[in-house]
Amino acid sequence: MFSKHPPFLWNKPSHLICNLSVFYYFYAINKTVTTMIYRFTIISDEVDDFVREIQIDPEATFFDLHEAILKAANYTNDQMTSFFICDDDWEKETEITLEDMGSGSSEEDTYIMRETPLSELLEDEKQKMIYVFDPLAERVFFIELSEIITGKDLDKAVCTRKNGEAPQQTIDFDEQMNTNAALDLDENFYGDQDYDMEDFDPEGFDINEGSGNPYDEDKY
Repeated sequence: MFSKHPPFLWNKPSHLICNLSVFYYFYAINKTVTTMIYRFTIISDEVDDFVREIQIDPEATFFDLHEAILKAANYTNDQMTSFFICDDDWEKETEITLEDMGSGSSEEDTYIMRETPLSELLEDEKQKMIYVFDPLAERVFFIELSEIITGKDLDKAVCTRKNGEAPQQTIDFDEQMNTNAALDLDENFYGDQDYDMEDFDPEGFDINEGSGNPYDEDKY
């Protein structure tokens, strides 16, 4: 007959408690390290005071970011938009398309917004990309991964700064070419702009003043 406890359980509870404590300790550490938020700053070379900041989970897709940008700019979802990962001089490198365009050789990597997590192509602060919101006129937003916030997570994208009116979503190409504001559409378009986030003066737009902003916590 067993006494109060079966022999095979003697001294086990303390070991189990110890093992569980270690497990939850490392689980908590891993959860803290792996959870994070990407904070993107979005500006325009057409409207000086236009600023949007969007926070989003890095495991969200480029399509999720695309939808958040459209809503933050009050744009309709009827354009064949795309993202381009850029180098430090805003030269285009990797394209992420809204739909499968079926172009390029089978050896080239293709990225589609719905299928590509942000973290697959973006992992460093200050990484740059452009968002082509008006493909016919090649008009874009300039986007920087301004901050990676660790130890926090989000279920949905949040617009945390909203300054200025967004530029008109689309413009007539002939109208654009007949105005002094026409963009240079040659092959060096993005590189010639020399549009650097460091040249952008945040104090002029109070984007660091978060209090009283009616758009805080505007979830998508």
